Amino acid sequence: MPIPGNYKVFVVQSGSMEPKIKLGSLIFVKPGVDYQANDIITFKAQGGKTTVTHRLIEIKQESGVAQFVTKGDANEEADPDSVKRENIIGKTFLTLPWLGYPVGYAQTKVGFILLILVPSIIIIYEEIRKIGTEAKKKINKIRKKDKSEEEPVYKRSSDNILTVDIREGIHKKETSAPPKVERHPPPKRKIV
Repeated sequence: MPIPGNYKVFVVQSGSMEPKIKLGSLIFVKPGVDYQANDIITFKAQGGKTTVTHRLIEIKQESGVAQFVTKGDANEEADPDSVKRENIIGKTFLTLPWLGYPVGYAQTKVGFILLILVPSIIIIYEEIRKIGTEAKKKINKIRKKDKSEEEPVYKRSSDNILTVDIREGIHKKETSAPPKVERHPPPKRKIV
């Protein structure tokens, strides 16, 4: 699994590097220019179909070409075939124990369905449901607005001005005020 910066991530599927690298670990590999004895390297095995992560134990020169001898920490003997430089993918720089199990499981059909597909369907369903709820809210808001536009609201203020609010703007219309009747207090009576 490549990541930016030409780094690669692999799942350890054997215990050949235990106890240093446990079975089911995730390892992060970066390409290097030079490799030293005791480096843990990942390389393409003979045939190039599988990758192997083992410790580099010796560098030999055969006919002017460097040959890398590797060995798994848990193995008794060195690997039977030496590795050419062009087959080396890189040097391991980070190991995360047990995190390879879910990643490796997700790469199987059943794992993909359970860990990727089912949660994706649930998330998509929930998002569609949320969109539907929001759409209903907007439709109801528009219907409410349309209804209020059909029925203007009339308000009369204290100074007898009629205001009509029809949601397109506020229109004011002055009406003639009823005639004012002056009221005088009753005359004071003298009590004798």
